[in-house]
Amino acid sequence: MPNTIQSIELRNLKIEDYKELKKSMVESYPEMADSFWQEEQLEILLKKFPEGQLVIVVDGIVVGSALSILVTEDFAFKTKTYKDITGNYTFSTHNSEGEVIYGIDVFINPKYRGLRLGRRLYDVRKELCEQLNLKSIIFAGRIPSYGKYKNEITPKVYIEKVKKKEIYDPVLSFQLSNDFHEVRVLKNYLEGDTESLEYAVLLEWNNIYYEDSPKLINVKKSVVRLGLIQWQMRSLANLNALFDQAEFFIDTVSGYESDFALFPEFFTAPLMADFNHLSEPEAIRELAKHTEAVKLKFQEFAISYNINIITGSMPFIEDGHVYNVGFLCKRDGTNEMYRKIHITPNEVFHWGITGGNAIQTFDTDCGKVGVIICYDVEFPELSRLMADEGMNILFVPFLTDTQNGYTRVKHCAQARAIENECYVAIAGCVGNLPKVNNMDIQYAQAAVFTPSDFAFPSNGIKAEATPNTEMTLIVDVDINLLKELHEHGSVKILKDRRHDLYSLKKI
Repeated sequence: MPNTIQSIELRNLKIEDYKELKKSMVESYPEMADSFWQEEQLEILLKKFPEGQLVIVVDGIVVGSALSILVTEDFAFKTKTYKDITGNYTFSTHNSEGEVIYGIDVFINPKYRGLRLGRRLYDVRKELCEQLNLKSIIFAGRIPSYGKYKNEITPKVYIEKVKKKEIYDPVLSFQLSNDFHEVRVLKNYLEGDTESLEYAVLLEWNNIYYEDSPKLINVKKSVVRLGLIQWQMRSLANLNALFDQAEFFIDTVSGYESDFALFPEFFTAPLMADFNHLSEPEAIRELAKHTEAVKLKFQEFAISYNINIITGSMPFIEDGHVYNVGFLCKRDGTNEMYRKIHITPNEVFHWGITGGNAIQTFDTDCGKVGVIICYDVEFPELSRLMADEGMNILFVPFLTDTQNGYTRVKHCAQARAIENECYVAIAGCVGNLPKVNNMDIQYAQAAVFTPSDFAFPSNGIKAEATPNTEMTLIVDVDINLLKELHEHGSVKILKDRRHDLYSLKKI
């Protein structure tokens, strides 16, 4: 390594670089000194795929390079030798319609190793893959240290030991550390590679942002805006008064171009004041008679305000049973019902509510979401099953009368965000509600929680409302940050589960 370096540049290859590139390549592969690229071969590469040819220049000297072509995924996976993948070194196999980058060479001059210049080449190649909306990067990596172990272990065992860091391989160890995963072992891949005994490992890096069929309209958004409604319990003259108040908040969050509006659990409870002379089980059944009208009105709001609405929850009667349900009213006019699964002792004792049986996620124009109601968030199995189905945002409408109850909801919601690598939005009711039995006091603080990693707030809290105050909370969440977290996070909670020891499934 030189004692002093004045400048480092990473750029696309130019044919004028050939002389220096040849010199670095010969020094990089002393065991294959006669296997350097010819100038006319590089001219072909630059003509076919100029953006895929990269060089590292240190103080004006080309010290490393990454060369590649485009091929189809099927061709990359079925082709078994270097000669075949390169079209006998003519690059006739390059396919401008191919969906993967195939890496045909990466090297750094030995004098400049230890500066992580190879990592820079890999990172820029990944950026190119994302920019061109390509599916993956594929190549076959040599295993030059395998020759030392040829009489002791098979290539398959060798690869496993490299993965476990029991053996260091200067090529494979580097590639695995750059988020490539092995596909299979290739035999007789590169003619003349005596160090690897002509074995290679087919490796792949997947572009998590790849869109199979890019759309010009109706593209699912990366940044999703959430509008959380911290609802003040107040006496309401009738159902229309409730609609007026709800429309005010929907209009407000829609005015800020929110994609979702989240209402709390049982925000329709003030309408029970008319039935306070009845027993509590009778009153909740009378309140349930408004549910269909509420759903229809919120469907109308979703369309007219161009927003997806999570309607919190309200009582619903089916086959004589009372359920705690809500609706996802989408801005395309459709709606879907969700039901509270776990019913609190209070709900059972006072209202005789029955728990639902459906655990599900919902497809929206902003990706897949889940909705669970209040007490459900304290049972981690529900949201884990939803995460397994690809949920990115979990909405939790809740109703808690004391700070103790709110604390349970809050901290469990934070845990769900971390363990499922998703966003969790919670919203509840605040204030007091005289003359409605079993609904007299409320405590809430709406919030959006995040996973805990460098791309997110250090405390895992994206935003919080003022406690016990009627207000809205507008929050942006970036779905692409979740994709990045799933693949490249400091920890990979969803990926690292021990499926060999335990599993979770719906019954």
